[in-house]
Amino acid sequence: MLMQSALLALGATAVAALQPLEVKGQDFVNPKTGNRFQIVGMAYQPGGSAGYDPKKKRDPLSDPDVCMRDAALLQILGVNAIRVYNLNPDLNHDECVSIFNAAGMYMLLDVNSPMPGEALTSFEVYKSYYASYLNRTFAVVEAFKDYPNTLAFFSGNEVIDKEETTEFVPSYVRAVTRDLKNYIKNWSDRKIPVGYSAADVREVLWDSFSYFTCSLQGDKDDMSMGDLFALNSYSWCGDSSFTESSFDKLVEGFENTPVPVFFSEFGCNTPSPRIFTEIGSIYGPDMYDVFAGGIVYEYTQEPNNYGLVNMTEEGPATLMSDFYSLRDQYAKLDFKKLQSLKPKSSTPKPVSCSPKLITVDGFQNNFTLPVLPPGAKEMIDNGIENKPKAGKLVEIKDWKVKYEVRNADGTVIKDLAVKPLADDEVNAPGSNTANLSAGSGSSGSSGSQGSTNGGDGDDKENSAAGHGVGGGVLALVMGVAALVAAF
Repeated sequence: MLMQSALLALGATAVAALQPLEVKGQDFVNPKTGNRFQIVGMAYQPGGSAGYDPKKKRDPLSDPDVCMRDAALLQILGVNAIRVYNLNPDLNHDECVSIFNAAGMYMLLDVNSPMPGEALTSFEVYKSYYASYLNRTFAVVEAFKDYPNTLAFFSGNEVIDKEETTEFVPSYVRAVTRDLKNYIKNWSDRKIPVGYSAADVREVLWDSFSYFTCSLQGDKDDMSMGDLFALNSYSWCGDSSFTESSFDKLVEGFENTPVPVFFSEFGCNTPSPRIFTEIGSIYGPDMYDVFAGGIVYEYTQEPNNYGLVNMTEEGPATLMSDFYSLRDQYAKLDFKKLQSLKPKSSTPKPVSCSPKLITVDGFQNNFTLPVLPPGAKEMIDNGIENKPKAGKLVEIKDWKVKYEVRNADGTVIKDLAVKPLADDEVNAPGSNTANLSAGSGSSGSSGSQGSTNGGDGDDKENSAAGHGVGGGVLALVMGVAALVAAF
């Protein structure tokens, strides 16, 4: 029995893992180090909406060879988190998730998709809130809750995008947040934060923030209150500044937030190519006391022209000038200092929900939430039927990239591979030092732009506004041997 227990312990720790993060007030916190975690993220949806194809059993985290290529390139950039918009909970994601985990990257996951019946709608939202829709969101939770690098779930993305959508949508988004949190509470071994990703429409932004982060009856454990609030903002364009971009107004508006706030998308593409001068403010004293980082939009080049890497259906991947510009901006940061910041000693408590919080005429000021649709309570209480297979980290034996990747000047990048980081090590610039050319003077935008655009996070127009097998395994094997010998 002792031998069996020891071997089970060996199997449980054979694959190293990132430390699951927690929310403490305004911050994401690593409970092991006690340090704040700043998101240095990338929107990752290769192929746009076409990258999510249930009929072909394909989504962004289903092809390990593609994930290996992309994780290596993102590791070189210094990215420590990816946002994935459209996922099929019925596919096996173990290898891809294990690759990104090994590369030191967390995942922020949308539970919705652009397919009919798989998202709340802005128009007649009440018609999109029903049991089979919730079943799909719960299935995403089931598929990803056991991965240690799952950082958060988004209950909605830009469902409120103009004043006309504010009359009924807020209560339904908050209801989905409630339902997801209750499901996670019942069926996950750990608390995983849930929140909303908002459009930066200033006319309704502050009321959206107030609506989703206030607490019903002042209850700090209110299950409908968001655990985070995220913002898709494109107001810093070109060589702008903290004040010219109005980022200073965002800091002022979110200063007393009771939950982590971060950019779930940023990176205005007018003018193009981008120079990413906002990086210094987002991760510097201008903003890091209020914002928990941000996610650059986006990794692959699509027709909307936000990409860092140009993909073709059958040809090589080519780095674009935006890739080098972003890499160079990240390289200016002191990541060791940035990720060593301590959580704030005190955080404002959530305010009680009240119609007085709402300032815009027509914005919903009623905090009575929709009741669960028929059949949903049973799913939350008993778990969904036909659950996806629980995800788990698996051993990856070959870290080399199989696909050809070229610099913007056409030269082929040699010996590209993911570098498995040590247990609990988060990616940062310098973790992977693959040799890239400077890339200056070329946009890298020639050739096919690949697949079509669409889906959550993929409808932007040009904007002017060793986590593999760890070294500790050998020590554990020796420890098991010694233990067995002792008996």
